[in-house]
Amino acid sequence: MKKIIYLIAVIGLTCGLASCNDDFLDRVPKTNITGSGFFKTPDDLKTYVNGLYSDGALWPGGSYDDFESDNVTLYGMSSQTWTMIRGTLSEETASGWGNWGSLRSVNFMLYNSGNVSGSSEEIRNYIGIARYMRAYLYMNQVAAYSDVPWSSKPMETDDPDLYKPADPRALVVDSIMADLEYAVANISAEMGNKTRIHKYAALALLARFSLQEGTWRKYHPELNLASTADRFLQRAVSACEEIINSGQFEITGSGVQELENGILASEAYRALFQSQDLSGNREIIQWYDYNKTFNRQVGVGRVRGLDFGMSRSFIESYLMKDGTPFTATAGYATKTFAEIFTGRDPRMAETVAYPGYADPFPYYPRPIVGGYAQIKFYARNPDWRASSDAAWEAILIYRYAEILLILAEAKAELGSITQTDLDMTVNRLRNRVGIPPMSLETANGAVDPVLAGQYPNVSGANRGVILEIRRERRIELACEGHRLRDLNRWYAGKLFGTLQQGIYIPALGAYDVTGDGIEDVAILQSPGETGPISSIPEEIRENLQLYYLKDASGNDNEIYLENGTSGHIMMTADRLLGRVFEEPKFYYRPIPQRQIVLNPNLKQPFGW
Repeated sequence: MKKIIYLIAVIGLTCGLASCNDDFLDRVPKTNITGSGFFKTPDDLKTYVNGLYSDGALWPGGSYDDFESDNVTLYGMSSQTWTMIRGTLSEETASGWGNWGSLRSVNFMLYNSGNVSGSSEEIRNYIGIARYMRAYLYMNQVAAYSDVPWSSKPMETDDPDLYKPADPRALVVDSIMADLEYAVANISAEMGNKTRIHKYAALALLARFSLQEGTWRKYHPELNLASTADRFLQRAVSACEEIINSGQFEITGSGVQELENGILASEAYRALFQSQDLSGNREIIQWYDYNKTFNRQVGVGRVRGLDFGMSRSFIESYLMKDGTPFTATAGYATKTFAEIFTGRDPRMAETVAYPGYADPFPYYPRPIVGGYAQIKFYARNPDWRASSDAAWEAILIYRYAEILLILAEAKAELGSITQTDLDMTVNRLRNRVGIPPMSLETANGAVDPVLAGQYPNVSGANRGVILEIRRERRIELACEGHRLRDLNRWYAGKLFGTLQQGIYIPALGAYDVTGDGIEDVAILQSPGETGPISSIPEEIRENLQLYYLKDASGNDNEIYLENGTSGHIMMTADRLLGRVFEEPKFYYRPIPQRQIVLNPNLKQPFGW
């Protein structure tokens, strides 16, 4: 474990994203908190826990994109995941392996909670929240490194356990599960405005982690833990059923609206991602309040085609409105931007900018990021925008739809799913947006060859329904931060390593992207070229948004076309640097070499 000079002062005392307690700051100096001097009453535990909410390593703050996945076509981001598939990540350049200071903050409270006297119910509640936070931290560490050192005490700089080797994944996971089970049993069910951790949020994390671990064990042969996968899948089912049976949550709204040119939309679905207050929405289990009063801003402005675009494979995963695969439609591969949204699942037009979308001006696709722009979570109300990049907006953490999808997937993986199960899970989501229900018999009898090609390691009698549930999860939970973890747990990382594509361009020249029959955007070979647009009336030509494959010196720009002068948009960076996904190595992250120098007992994960 990383050698850290720990301060007795903890991150929990900063105001940060949590509310400050002036009385507490007056009573206890921020630089001199000790277990014996501070932890006396349940209110002391409450104050300390409230401070821990300011630490993003200890609880999920909500996500609003999938930029590290096959859902996007990317050219400008430089995360560790992207450098990995580009082949430039190494033990020497790796970051991460941190958050052990955050762990100590939690363990410091838990270690000293025995000094507290008062209501045992209140004490257990705050201990449960702290153990939830520890579980969340370790859940992410296991996903990144598999074997990690487990610690349940607040270590000082001279503690020999700072230099212990990593504990086996099985031991760490069992410890995570013990923390989550305690949290579920002891955290209050009172939800308030749903922005703090409560019993149902703990159940949601338990369900999420159980599904993650169960499928990771089932599909990852390098772990040699497949025989233990069902235990976690069964716990995912029971956790979901407890949430469902509580009667506290439901899928909200229904109905489909038709926009121009046969494009379908769903205001009920949109409302989940276009709100400043989700406390009254019965689908929401927990949310994060980015509000103007406390100047909490969320960077949703960047999603709208600035840094990345949505990928062709993602766009093609949406069904037609009659429930048939888009990829079974004649000529689907050469449909243009103005054509591809017609008659599709309404969730598509609520997630991706469509022809005719305006905010407040008509949206023109930016070819340099592929052309498909995310609008899910983008603050459409201009009064909510703090700047061009940020907004005051509600961001969900857990919602009921995810619970239904976890239940469906876990039962399908266990081989116990029935049509009744599908009707109470996946088909509730489809009903909201007017898509025909999924049939267990049909899904297993006529397996979509595109899905089968994407996930070749899925087999058995429930193969078809597992694949369709994965499709539904990709669509319903798009841009909510799940996709990369899903690819990893399914042993499907090679989809991320595939060269992604954007919109289809039939030929160099100008084309209509708003559906009004008037050309709006042109892609040309290089500056100065006018041939492909010379016949367009001047009043239209002078208003065209122009993009070039080459610069004035003949060098490649950000994009190229699949077939040279036609085809789907592709990223030049992919052509130059490539994408490689090594299995099983890239399902994990390397421990920075400097950490192994500090602690030679640490060993690199698989393949590193």
